[in-house]
Amino acid sequence: MYKQPALPKISDLSIDQKIAQMLLIGFRGFEITPDNPIVHDIQKLEIGGIILFDYDVVLKSYDRNIRSPEQLSRLMGQLHALFPAATFVSIDQEGGTVNRLKPEYGFEPTVSHKELGENDDVDFTRKHSREIAKMLKKYGINLNFAPCLDLGINKENKAIYLRNRTFSDVPEKVAMHGAAYIQGHREEGVLTCVKHFPGHGSSLADTHLGMADVTDTWQPFETYPYEHIIAEGLCDMVMTTHIFNRTLDDVYPATMSARIMQGILRDKLGYKDVIISDDLQMQAITNHFGLEQAVEQTILAGVDVLAIGNNLVYEPDVASRCIVIVKDLLDRGILDEARIDQSVERILRMKQKI
Repeated sequence: MYKQPALPKISDLSIDQKIAQMLLIGFRGFEITPDNPIVHDIQKLEIGGIILFDYDVVLKSYDRNIRSPEQLSRLMGQLHALFPAATFVSIDQEGGTVNRLKPEYGFEPTVSHKELGENDDVDFTRKHSREIAKMLKKYGINLNFAPCLDLGINKENKAIYLRNRTFSDVPEKVAMHGAAYIQGHREEGVLTCVKHFPGHGSSLADTHLGMADVTDTWQPFETYPYEHIIAEGLCDMVMTTHIFNRTLDDVYPATMSARIMQGILRDKLGYKDVIISDDLQMQAITNHFGLEQAVEQTILAGVDVLAIGNNLVYEPDVASRCIVIVKDLLDRGILDEARIDQSVERILRMKQKI
């Protein structure tokens, strides 16, 4: 069992520490050595979270963070010994294809969202989700970027449908199984993050590889599962998607859109807790915006946590660069500290659940 350090008080945090709370960063290494950049990010910068992967996209190899249960236990012990304050330790462990703790490494097998939806037994979905959460909890992983609430609308969708990441193409069924999945995790004390708002299921393109324009395919009912789960009080965190919808915002993709994040998610659906970006290194962002513009507009849109997987691109100093960017935005009056405090208060409130 891994014990989290105490939560800081927002009044005790410097502006650098506040900004760092808004960063969730990926790193390389099966073990932590003193020269690993993540040591600096955790201990000196005091970033708010980290994310684990098994596959390194840049290196095109499975030499990242996860090799076996024994290795992961050692790594997690090293990481938890570094944390100066409560920290999000996150992973994408949806089940099925999107599965970082794979059976071939020695972990328990899991079932995809598609299989859960086809089985259509919400009690089984909850129980299976609880088994996933037990596995995460055992290794000190406290935040799972799941479940996917995307609808299986486009049967040629390579990012969602063809990877078995959707429960159904029926909004009510997705909402029902999504809620059961969350309840299973809650029974084990593991946080969840629903994704990808406002819906990635009608797209054809993959936002990892470029912009996905859903102007002609996205339907308003794609937000129904989020509306249901928010209304039921089951929503810990919401992840954005980088889809572009000219009808909703003719300038920015969803992650960077105040019309979508503030106008729809917060104002229309009444969501009051943490919004996290999808990975800002995805090509849907990097092909069109520099890091400075992406950070600026994502925060202005209302996003609380900037996720940077450091996997599609490897930038060991990216956390430090983000802090410099945000401080410059504050100095120039584009952001004010009250906006930063809004996000940090939401983040610290959520960390009380860990």
